[in-house]
Amino acid sequence: MRIRNFFLLLCMLALLHPAKAQLEHEVTGYVWPTDPLVLEKLEEWQDLKFGLLMHWGAYSQWGIVESWSICPEDYGWCERRKGSNPQDYFTYKKEYENLKLTFNPVGFEPERWAEAAQKAGMKYVVFTTKHHDGFSMWDTQYTNYKITDKDCPFSVNPKADVTRAIFDAFREKGLWAGAYFSKPDWNSPYYWDPYFPPLDRNVNYDPELYPEKWEKFVEFTHNQIMELMTDYGKVDILWLDGGWVSKKSSEEAMASYARRTEGIESGFLKNRTVNQDIRMDELAAKARVKQPGLIVVDRAVEGPNQNYLTPENTVPNEMLPYPWESCIIAGGGWSWVPDPKFMTPRQAIHMLVDIVAKGGNLLYNIAPGPDGKWPEGAYTLLEAMGNWIGVNGEAIYGTRAFAPYKSGNICFTRKKDTQTVYAIYLPEKGQTSIPAEIDIEGATPAPGAKVTMLGASGNLKWQKTDKGFKVFVPSKLQNNLPCNEAWSFRISEIL
Repeated sequence: MRIRNFFLLLCMLALLHPAKAQLEHEVTGYVWPTDPLVLEKLEEWQDLKFGLLMHWGAYSQWGIVESWSICPEDYGWCERRKGSNPQDYFTYKKEYENLKLTFNPVGFEPERWAEAAQKAGMKYVVFTTKHHDGFSMWDTQYTNYKITDKDCPFSVNPKADVTRAIFDAFREKGLWAGAYFSKPDWNSPYYWDPYFPPLDRNVNYDPELYPEKWEKFVEFTHNQIMELMTDYGKVDILWLDGGWVSKKSSEEAMASYARRTEGIESGFLKNRTVNQDIRMDELAAKARVKQPGLIVVDRAVEGPNQNYLTPENTVPNEMLPYPWESCIIAGGGWSWVPDPKFMTPRQAIHMLVDIVAKGGNLLYNIAPGPDGKWPEGAYTLLEAMGNWIGVNGEAIYGTRAFAPYKSGNICFTRKKDTQTVYAIYLPEKGQTSIPAEIDIEGATPAPGAKVTMLGASGNLKWQKTDKGFKVFVPSKLQNNLPCNEAWSFRISEIL
C-alpha cells in the first residue's frame, strides 16, 4: 500500500486523469467485464459509496509500515528502524518474522468494529487477509506463517481465525465482505527462494529459468485464494494487491533491465519488471465458480480482472468514467502507529462528498492496534460521519456523477435513473452557518421543481439565474440546521 509512484488513468474517451497508483507502470485503460453477474454486482457496488479497509498483522506490534521494511529497496517506507540490529538485514528480517511468536491481540473486538462501521454508513469491508510479508490472518493449511499456528500465542483464542470472525461480524451487520490478498508473498520459499538473496519486491529468481519452482508458487497462490473463496462464507470482493506480480512481455522485461542497470550505476537499486504470470484469468474463473458475480480487483494490472480502479490515498481531480474507489488513510498510517491523528469530521465528510460527486467510492482505512483494538479516535470520527450520513445519505447512496460535478463549494450528485439532483454545500473552514441566499451554478431546476434541504421540512424558494439558480434559506432554518459540516439541497427535477 505504500508505493508512491503515479499512473495515468485513461478515460474511455481518451481523457487523461492523473492519480496515484499501486505500481511502477501505467494503467492505460479500463476493460468492462462481460459476465452479466459481475456487471450486476459492480452496479450494486457503485451504489454503496462507502467502505472500510483494515490493515492488520503481526507487524502492528512494532507500529511500523506493513511488510515493506523487509523489502530491500531504497525507499523511505522500507527503512528499518526496529529490532536489535536494523543495520543487519538478515537479522532484522528474522526478528520481523518472529513477531508471530508474540502476536496476541486479546482485545480483538470485531463486533464493535462492525457496529461502528454500520452506524457510520459503511456498506462493505475489505480486510487484509495477507499482506506482502506473507503472514496469513486466517487458518490456511498451506503455510505455518499464520495467526492460527501453534507457535502464535493468539492461536488458542476462540477467535484466532480473525478473517472468519471479521467477515461473520460485518456480514451480520449487513456489510459486504471483501478479502484483500497480496499476490507477492515474501515468506514463501517459492517466491523468495532462500537460496538467493532478495533483490527487491519481485520474485528473487527468474520464473522462466525455474518453471517448476514458479508453478509451485502459482499453485500456492491459487490454493490460498480458493480457501478464502470456499470456506469463509459469501465473499463479494477479491481485492488483490502487488500488481507487479503479473504477466509481462519480453519487451517490458528488457526495458526494465535497462532501467535497472542505470539504477545500479547510480547507486540506487529500486525494482525490476519480471514476468510473473500467476494465470489470473484462470484464477478469477475458479473463484467465481465458488462466488458467482465476484468483483475482482487486480490492482494496477490493465485488463479484464481489474473490475474497478483504486487511486491510492488521493482523490482524482475530475470525474472518472468507469468504476473506481479511492483508498484513503483515516489517520496514522495504513497500519497502526502509536497515537494516530485522525481526520476531522469536516475533512472526512467533504472528502467523501468530493469522491462521490466524481462517481467514486471511498474505502476508508482504519488500522487495529497490536492489542486488537481500534484507537478511540476512530470511533469518534465514524460516529460523526454516521450522524451526517443519517441526514444526508439520500444524496450519497445510489447516486451517480452529475456534470459539472463541482461548482465552487457546491458538489452535485444525481439519484440513479432519475432526474433528481442533489447540490451539497461545503462550508469553508470554521464556517458554522449557511447564507440566506445561495447561488448554485451548473444546475437548473425544471419549472415547478421542488427544492428542499435534507433533514429539514418544507420547500425552499428558488429563482432561476443565467447560470443556474438561487435558493433562499429562511432564518428559521439557518438557526436550526439539521446537521453539521455540509448541507444537501434536493432538487426534485432538473432540466
